[in-house]
Amino acid sequence: MIMIKAIIRPEKTDEVMEELMLAGFPSISKMDVLGRGKQKGIQVGTNYYNQISKKMLVMVVNDDEKDDVISIIMRTARTGENGSFGDGKIFVLPVLEAYTISTGKNQL
Repeated sequence: MIMIKAIIRPEKTDEVMEELMLAGFPSISKMDVLGRGKQKGIQVGTNYYNQISKKMLVMVVNDDEKDDVISIIMRTARTGENGSFGDGKIFVLPVLEAYTISTGKNQL
């Protein structure tokens, strides 16, 4: 199994989550995060923001589902035809163990 962490624009969150649900991936955690990318923040007029508000979506899927999930996130989180700076990042990590708290069973 793998864990996918996607950091995306807040305004894209509902669309990404809906598309994942429709594709059969309903299990997801969502959290508010602050950060910056290569641009080191953003300047709006005379104000400089070194941390930008984003959403992080976290999900665990089978190895063979990884490409489908990444494709859905890439397609729905991208702004414009070619994307824009600040659209986000996707991280893929191995999951070594997973337990259900109520039963104590290992899920792998």
